[in-house]
Amino acid sequence: MQDKSTSDTDRSEDIAFGSNSIRLSGWEWIAVAVIFLSFFSFGPALWGRLGEIKSGPDYRLPYRLGGDYWLYSRLCRRACSQYETVLLGDSVIWGHYVPRDGTLSHFLNENAGRDQFATLGVDGFHPAALWGLVRFYGQDIANKKVILHLNPLWMSGEKQDLQTEKEFRFQHPRLVPQFRPRIPCYKESWSERMSIAVGRRVGFLDWTSHLRIAYFENMDFPAWTIEYPYENPLNEVTGGLATTEEDDPRDRRSWIERQTAKQDLRWVELETSLQWKLFRQTLELLQERGNTVFVLVGPFNEHMLQAASADVYGRMKKAIEAWLRENSIPYFVPDALPSEFYSDASHPLAEGYALLAQQLFENESFRANILGD
Repeated sequence: MQDKSTSDTDRSEDIAFGSNSIRLSGWEWIAVAVIFLSFFSFGPALWGRLGEIKSGPDYRLPYRLGGDYWLYSRLCRRACSQYETVLLGDSVIWGHYVPRDGTLSHFLNENAGRDQFATLGVDGFHPAALWGLVRFYGQDIANKKVILHLNPLWMSGEKQDLQTEKEFRFQHPRLVPQFRPRIPCYKESWSERMSIAVGRRVGFLDWTSHLRIAYFENMDFPAWTIEYPYENPLNEVTGGLATTEEDDPRDRRSWIERQTAKQDLRWVELETSLQWKLFRQTLELLQERGNTVFVLVGPFNEHMLQAASADVYGRMKKAIEAWLRENSIPYFVPDALPSEFYSDASHPLAEGYALLAQQLFENESFRANILGD
């Protein structure tokens, strides 16, 4: 007969380890921890040395990767190391309706006769989002010449200015201030806001987000494996990125050809504008980093405005110009381009960008602060 005490001991050991096929010793657990921490700390930096970003002055972040802030920080580092002047702003700077050789930076380089300018604009980077982008992902923009674009479209109504109390989904919410100043339409939970605030400072999380956006159709790993159960996920991580032209076909006709109706925009007051406030904070942040900042306002498609809306916009434009002048900020507030040079309310066509670049090179403040004449 088996001893009862021995039988009970064997049974307890079977229960304790019965579900484990692999058992690690204390030293083995330490080795696992070292490997994990090394991957956590150095993985993003090592991956950042891969050649995902194509070189060239006309390179811009592919449209579908506009939410990949880790990749943007790499683009920012490359542009700041290779070019004297960078352009910051939304899709007007990115070139929403033009190919890569039809952007403002392209025509500025043509006028300069050399590759001096690089674009760091991305679709949807309204001033509130641009603030977070420059603060957390644009640290390399320091001691540079910067053309900072202000698109008045973001102040063309309470919704665009993020002032409405009713919740709505705006672009790039992870970049806006999570706590102060308060954004009325932003109703994210406090726990999610805290997660976003912490995640901005953890490079590993941004890197894994990059892998998800760039290679896994913006799905997390479990969701992707369910969608593609027979595919090898390692085969997806090719190290190559979609090009701008591949994933962004656009209707590149003028607003006149498309028969777009004139608009009656409800402009907000400049004194209460949330976007204007955060634009000024971005400007101050860039100056604190030793940058020479030149502000470009518009040019907005005033031909598209109804008379009353055009009058209000004219007064707001003068107020913006007055503030820039009073604070000794180099700037250019151009007149509206010819009507046929616009695709919509704020985006020029290639002919418009070419004319705008020429006007900038003729502007004394631009020549003094950006060209060094």
